[in-house]
Amino acid sequence: MNTYICHAHKRDFFYMINFNGTLVSQDLQLSVNNRAFLYGDGVFETIKVVNNSILFLEDHYFRLMSSMRIVRMEIPMNFTLEYLEEQILNLVRTNNCESSARIRFSVFRNQGGFYLPSDNTISFVIQSFELPNKHYFLEEKPYKIELYKDFYVTKHLLSTIKTTNKMIHITGSIFAKENGYNNCLLLNDSKNITEALQGNIFMVLDGKLITPPISEGCQNGIMRKQLIALAKNKINLKVEEEIISPFDLQKADELFISNVIIGIQSITKYRKKEYDNPIAKELISYLNELI
Repeated sequence: MNTYICHAHKRDFFYMINFNGTLVSQDLQLSVNNRAFLYGDGVFETIKVVNNSILFLEDHYFRLMSSMRIVRMEIPMNFTLEYLEEQILNLVRTNNCESSARIRFSVFRNQGGFYLPSDNTISFVIQSFELPNKHYFLEEKPYKIELYKDFYVTKHLLSTIKTTNKMIHITGSIFAKENGYNNCLLLNDSKNITEALQGNIFMVLDGKLITPPISEGCQNGIMRKQLIALAKNKINLKVEEEIISPFDLQKADELFISNVIIGIQSITKYRKKEYDNPIAKELISYLNELI
């Protein structure tokens, strides 16, 4: 059976998840005919809750709605921003992790059919995971990266949304672990940098903050959007959405990765090149002001 498990992180109480608006046991079992299991026919959002409030709620909501439309799922009439907020917060309060929590909001097409679905209606599962920290902080330890070249990201719209098919990210993560790297950068079919395994990539070069445009196949990241705005408005840094080639990495003054859970992860080394993190430090201080 395809089972969604939500680990309680050493808590003693009975952990709950939200399935289609109802709180149920964490060991909910779904049919082997579930389309997310069979075909990767699902999308999801990774969300952070702090002090019983959902960070960047509107951005997450509109990205989820966009993702569902792109893959031609039928969006229920009750899928309003207020409804999704209520479902998430009810779950974290039930699981006593409203202080700081990671949320996975998974939406999948209901079972039936083969490649062609029988219908386009959906179900959803919300899981909550307690986080140790409310605020974002930079870890001051070595963080090495390498390029992952076994598979390439295709430059199309599906690459920009969070689907349940993450095989490139899975095999890339295994490659990184086997070779002693903390992360890898993915390349698109033009051999340019798209993103890291767990977030968007930013590069500081010649006084500019550079990140690949969405058209290069990178995720349309929520934290990416926040950092672009902060860099422009708070530290008056010129921001460019430009193609990044692997050769640019050796010339960069600073590299860092962003996602909504970690905020910013500074990269300290790529091959023989080492980096400092002054821009990342400044950005993360402004980021914490938002929460």
